[in-house]
Amino acid sequence: MAHSQPSSAHATQPPTAFVIDDDAAARDSIRWLLESVQQRVETFASAAEFLSSWKPWQRGCVVLDVRMPGMSGLELQDWFVAHRIDLPIIFVTGHGDVSMAVRAMRNGAVDFLEKPFNDQALIERVRNAIELDRQQQAARAEHADTWERYAQLTPREREVMQLVIDGLPSKEIATNLDLSQKTVEVHRAHIMRKLGVRGVADLVRVTVAAGLANRASPPPSAETRPPSADGTPPP
Repeated sequence: MAHSQPSSAHATQPPTAFVIDDDAAARDSIRWLLESVQQRVETFASAAEFLSSWKPWQRGCVVLDVRMPGMSGLELQDWFVAHRIDLPIIFVTGHGDVSMAVRAMRNGAVDFLEKPFNDQALIERVRNAIELDRQQQAARAEHADTWERYAQLTPREREVMQLVIDGLPSKEIATNLDLSQKTVEVHRAHIMRKLGVRGVADLVRVTVAAGLANRASPPPSAETRPPSADGTPPP
């Protein structure tokens, strides 16, 4: 799937509730409800229609029916998982059962509502899902920055970094790597500067969050790198 790059206008687009339901009356009802609280909404009659229109830089959440002609809601969720798309999904269905709900939640859905639903409940769930997406975007941006900074470290600095994360003092690191303690201290200073952290606790926080702790020396490949800040897979 080709990924369009966001323009400056797109980058400031407010988060959108993407409503996907083959029932036109249900789509309109949810649109009117969410627009009544100034929520931006786009509606689609099928999963295929959504996929032909949606771009990875478009953020917000998905309000998704389970049973639809063609690709079902659960199958669209599977597509999201396969393509590492983490746009929050709220399932809204008139035909739900326990097994569907369990599958949806295990695959990362943030909620599963049965029709008829309470209007305020849906509004609150959409707001919560959009806030979750905002938090995920912020975390992705920080992680992407950490991975870019990590790529600037030398192989030796990566070795020292892992031992620092493991809690070893400079004297032990020097012994393990057959270096002088002064050399280890120089490497530590370079690591902190290149990664933009102020101390060991900050180093541990950002590297563990970005999945860099206990990683081998070679820089991460595109296959293992997390999605970029706009949600697109790595090139």
